[in-house]
Amino acid sequence: MRIPSVVTRVSDLIGHTPLFELARTQTGTRLLLKLEQFNPTGAAKIRMAQQMVLDAEETGQLRPGGTIIESTSGNTGLGLAIVAAERGYRFIAVVDNHACTDKLAAMRAMGAELVFVAEEGDDELATSAREDLAARMAKEHDNAFFTEQHNNPSNAVGYHPVAHELTAALGHDIDCLVCPVGTGGSLFGTARELRRSGIAVQVIGVEPVGSIAFGGPGGSYYQSGTGTPPGAEIGTAVDYDLLDEGVKVSDIDAFATARAIAQHNALMIGGSAGGAVHAALNRLDALPPGSTVVTLVCDGGRKYLDTVFDDDWMRARDLLSSEAEAAVLQLLAAYDPTRQDSRPEHLTDRETVGLSDYAPLQ
Repeated sequence: MRIPSVVTRVSDLIGHTPLFELARTQTGTRLLLKLEQFNPTGAAKIRMAQQMVLDAEETGQLRPGGTIIESTSGNTGLGLAIVAAERGYRFIAVVDNHACTDKLAAMRAMGAELVFVAEEGDDELATSAREDLAARMAKEHDNAFFTEQHNNPSNAVGYHPVAHELTAALGHDIDCLVCPVGTGGSLFGTARELRRSGIAVQVIGVEPVGSIAFGGPGGSYYQSGTGTPPGAEIGTAVDYDLLDEGVKVSDIDAFATARAIAQHNALMIGGSAGGAVHAALNRLDALPPGSTVVTLVCDGGRKYLDTVFDDDWMRARDLLSSEAEAAVLQLLAAYDPTRQDSRPEHLTDRETVGLSDYAPLQ
């Protein structure tokens, strides 16, 4: 289905996002980015926000004039704000100060009511506290529905159209799918539908160092809208049976990748998307010749001008690394599909650009 020339609702503009070829090796392996920032909210999560509301209406969990409640770091809340406004619902977003201010302001502008679980100035991620409060509020309000994105099966279903869009564009030529894992809906919803259509795609999940979904010690991190922080439950959409490999990427490498892509390609992607692209870029040479890798870029970068793309903010948190950015820029130059003849002669192995430090989770 193609988007009509004239639409009557913002939600009619969901989907049909473009593919961008970021990298191509000399063996013909390519990295394609599915640019979900071309959705109305600038992010993928509007897909599942709409699906959760439509399914709740169908099952009677959400009735006319009701209230939608969700714990959100921003992108799910933006999607729910649009769907709630279109369909006549009140929307309460339970948030913390870890979310970027532009996302919070945009939700409020579209009629959402924001309830904070942390004091002003406290920018720690508070996923568990948000979810607990959202669940309590849903019980206290009449005709209220807690969409509970981390444990809502409609989350993954909302990404089935991504698989359909990929197969429409690429057929069965999809060898590897790489995506950040937060709720797990985008990666596993897409992967399940690709596998159902007969594509034996390799599924690689990426989470921040400090997230606990793929094991290892928990800790704090600044990548927004992704991962499972200590104390939070791993979402039911995370399907370990579908997962071929889980990779952890540090904030420094994720943000360096986003910043390098902005410099080299004039393309702005979010910090968690930077983590997924970092993982994908660093495995291209190891894949069979002619492979196609798709990374879901779940979020654009314009919402992070005061964080990821702000040197002062980065420096204050010890996240700014010219060395990490230079390493990514060197890869981008070597794999630039528009300048394949310019591959640096000295780039002969992964050690040259410090990729020995890259360690996929075993």
